[in-house]
Amino acid sequence: MFARSLHLFTIILSSVLVGFAFNMFLLPQKILSGGITGVAMIIGLVTSANTGLIIFLLNVPIIILGYLKLGHRFILYSLLSIMVTSLSMQWIPQTPISNDPIMSAIFGGAIVGIATGLIFRSGGSTGGFDIIGMVLTLKKERPLGVLIFALNAGVVFISGFIFNWDLALYTMASIFVTGKVIDSIHTRHVKLTLMIITKKGDAVKKKLLTNLVRGITVLDGEGAYTREQRSILITVISRYELPDVKRWVTSADPHAFVNITETVDIMGYFRRS
Repeated sequence: MFARSLHLFTIILSSVLVGFAFNMFLLPQKILSGGITGVAMIIGLVTSANTGLIIFLLNVPIIILGYLKLGHRFILYSLLSIMVTSLSMQWIPQTPISNDPIMSAIFGGAIVGIATGLIFRSGGSTGGFDIIGMVLTLKKERPLGVLIFALNAGVVFISGFIFNWDLALYTMASIFVTGKVIDSIHTRHVKLTLMIITKKGDAVKKKLLTNLVRGITVLDGEGAYTREQRSILITVISRYELPDVKRWVTSADPHAFVNITETVDIMGYFRRS
């Protein structure tokens, strides 16, 4: 219950932060919109259809896709984020903090990246291409920020021909910063290999198997100096799981030696949680 409340609070606060970045940094400089909004703007210009209606129609299949692939809680959290962001943009004044479009693009993009990364870590999204990016990461582990940047960059590139290339380039800079910041916070794609050397192999193994849905390989080892028998447990986890694994290992054996290395790639089955 506490964890869920913390997630909801984080999503609400982060969504307000997104609205703040839009109204204080990005919108006053007329920085172009990527994502679903950008697609809707392009279709609206080409067909003269109502842009607001197009945004709604484009989001419907994405919401359905997210519900089917990512679950109802993810979609509910995403809808909460969208609603809070929309409301915050209504009462936060659209007043530029800086008149420099480059600085506005960089700092606005960084703030959006921080907020979006925290929303992802809390189990939600800001909607649109964020949901598509999350679905794509289920198929193959890739940095989420890079995927979102690639999706948005295509839209902004097309809009550059229609609107203004200077604004398009400012937008590309903002989206790039946002993607980099998201990847520094949302690290689910990063895998770690743990080698745990312990005298209490059974206790550590039981603790991990009880709480962690990961395969564990157990080897017999011997201390070179003490010649004492020890167990060596090897497992691969996501970076998100590291704090919990540290706590579980310490509770089972406070004197366990744990070597943690970042994994370049993996082959075979690995449960994506």
